[in-house]
Amino acid sequence: MVATTDRTYRRALHPIHAVLLAGTLPLFLGALLSDYAYSTSYHIQWSTFASWLIAGGLVFTGLALLCAVIGLIRAHRRGVLSWVYLLLLLVIWALGFINALVHARDAWAMMPTGLILSVIVCVLTFAAIVTGFARPTAGGKA
Repeated sequence: MVATTDRTYRRALHPIHAVLLAGTLPLFLGALLSDYAYSTSYHIQWSTFASWLIAGGLVFTGLALLCAVIGLIRAHRRGVLSWVYLLLLLVIWALGFINALVHARDAWAMMPTGLILSVIVCVLTFAAIVTGFARPTAGGKA
């Protein structure tokens, strides 16, 4: 007697989507570390570094958001996890944009709001990465 199993294989993230998603964390984490360095040393270059890193993080997040929307449109089954992932990316982009506007102010005027927003964006980015890569590849529903 032969036992057979019926498995449904789901596609993982597209490699470009995975690179864009994974690239957001170092950029937003670098901005967080730059904000912390500015709050302890008061050297203006740290706020400039943070502004550029946030801009790069917004570009990567926007492209990952575009990939997520395309993936959601093309998906046969739209699970709750896909919607949560899309919502997380949208919230990250919106808070990152607000953070970029806060960083556009005078260097000292951005403290402590810029640091707090950087912490929130960094934590949400980590949650989005975990959610984005948490897709079952064999069996199961997501």
